[in-house]
Amino acid sequence: MLHHLFYPLSVDYSIFNVFKYITFRSAYAGVTALGLSLILGGVTIRVLQKFQIREKIRGDGPQHHSSKSGTPTMGGLLILGTFGCSTLLWADLSNHYIWLVLLSAFGFGAIGLRDDILKLKKGGGISAKEKIALQVLLSLAIGIYLLYFDPVRAEYATRLSVPFFKEFQPDMGAGYLLFIVFIIAGTSNAVNLTDGLDGLAIGPIIIATLTYTGIVYICGHFNFAEYLRIQHIKDAGEIAVASSAVLGASLGFLWFNSYPAQIFMGDVGSLSLGGLLGTIAVIVKHELLLILVGGVFVIEALSVIIQVGFFKYTGGKRFFRMAPLHHHFEESGWSEPKVIVRFWIVAVILAMIGLSTLKLR
Repeated sequence: MLHHLFYPLSVDYSIFNVFKYITFRSAYAGVTALGLSLILGGVTIRVLQKFQIREKIRGDGPQHHSSKSGTPTMGGLLILGTFGCSTLLWADLSNHYIWLVLLSAFGFGAIGLRDDILKLKKGGGISAKEKIALQVLLSLAIGIYLLYFDPVRAEYATRLSVPFFKEFQPDMGAGYLLFIVFIIAGTSNAVNLTDGLDGLAIGPIIIATLTYTGIVYICGHFNFAEYLRIQHIKDAGEIAVASSAVLGASLGFLWFNSYPAQIFMGDVGSLSLGGLLGTIAVIVKHELLLILVGGVFVIEALSVIIQVGFFKYTGGKRFFRMAPLHHHFEESGWSEPKVIVRFWIVAVILAMIGLSTLKLR
């Protein structure tokens, strides 16, 4: 909005020329979302408490988590609200990728919101089949648009970028659509599984989002993309404004979500952030890199798959003390803050390795 309002004035007043630059608008999108989160965070917590929107701790988790019962939840609404306002304020709204990112965030957020509301009303959320079906449909819509309705991508739409390799870009054909669905829906669910401790999920989200903010800017800049020999995605650089807004909103949320948490994000937060991150990775064609940059989410999801598979195969035995993996370490004697910080450290290491692949090709 501000871009459209002030940049045309640069013809007469050169000071407004700064609204042309993605770096300027990205920085202030992050600052705006952060400021709004810090200002509205306390209000949000009080409103959630007033309407009895509180977390109900499941009995099959660690026993000491019972103390978290009654903590306000659905804090993802704060993240979505501040991210959306900041993005609309600072982004170039004529850019189609901005609207695609917003669709992903609020679409997956709506699925999570429905799940959260049903949990509050009935004690159980939507069924796994319904949740997956809705996620697949939304992911399909995003994938179909990128493959068949985005003329800019026609030459490379179905080609897969492989980390560490410059020239190896296999063409997946129609199978690429299924791959897109797997990445977006899978990331959404993986973040959801990770959201089990105070600040555990939002920390790696911040790290992965910061990493992809750099990647989208590079991919959208022809000279940088050419130098690193990665696929240049026309207009993708503008996504840095939206991802910076996510970064600011997430940092603001962490202020209240850090141990001991005053608010939880709920499925409305975890599903939306995961879906948004997966969508950004797909747009800039760095999907496989997300497996590394978002490695904490991948490991958490795999731990659940391994636990369930092993339980069924052995007739009741457990591979981990408890799944997802963060609960295994808690049951092994690690304190909650230690688990959280160490997972953050792993996320930083994986993000650094992921960024290195842009040059190591």
